[in-house]
Amino acid sequence: MNVFKSIAARVWALWAVVLFAVTMFLIVLIPALATGGVREPLRTRWFIQMSRLWMKIYLPLIGVRLTITGLDHFRPNQNYVVVCNHNSFMDVPVTSTGIPGTNKTIAKIEMSRIPVFGLIYKRGSVLVDRKSDESRSKSYTAMKDVLQLGIHMCIYPEGTRNKTNQPLKDFKDGAFKLAIETGKPIMPGVLLNTRNIIPADKTFYCWPGKVEMHFLEPIDVSSYSLEELKALKGKVYRIMWDHIESCR
Repeated sequence: MNVFKSIAARVWALWAVVLFAVTMFLIVLIPALATGGVREPLRTRWFIQMSRLWMKIYLPLIGVRLTITGLDHFRPNQNYVVVCNHNSFMDVPVTSTGIPGTNKTIAKIEMSRIPVFGLIYKRGSVLVDRKSDESRSKSYTAMKDVLQLGIHMCIYPEGTRNKTNQPLKDFKDGAFKLAIETGKPIMPGVLLNTRNIIPADKTFYCWPGKVEMHFLEPIDVSSYSLEELKALKGKVYRIMWDHIESCR
């Protein structure tokens, strides 16, 4: 059975890749190029709307059923530093289109170099080269600018995909420093089952299934100073860890 599933999952991955390319070209690529000269935040708003349409069509075609809860935690006229756990390549399209309103995601620069796809990838991202101190500094400033525009900023505080059997890896400081310095509330987002769709430990593998995204109660950071960053990070970590554990 495992051998059959392994073969079937790779055939399904081929189907998913072909569909990804076709739907990307038909739904997103041309409009994204056409709006390249539009100023922010309207450019990102239009891009996210196109991306939502794209994923609304694409995800069901590859057998992914997405359920989102906690959208009522987002208050009108308030943007957030959204922090999400990171298990799979499936996480970015789910979070980018699942977060209500206009949003950008911190993303590694390597993906932007992929022909054609890279053009779209750049539209919804703040790019960072994690090997470059200068790039990290510029991306941090760019994220502040995104928040200043009233756009949500989505960050994966684990830094890279979680390939362990634990609910979460240790968090980096960046998202919490950003929230404290800008005064923007933190919105914890928990992704469930994305690693079952595209596992981080398997190559060219995709399997249909249900994915959930749970937005939890936002956390006001106004009472935190940079000296209390560790306490804030620990609080968010525990909230997300406990929620993941409760869903198992």
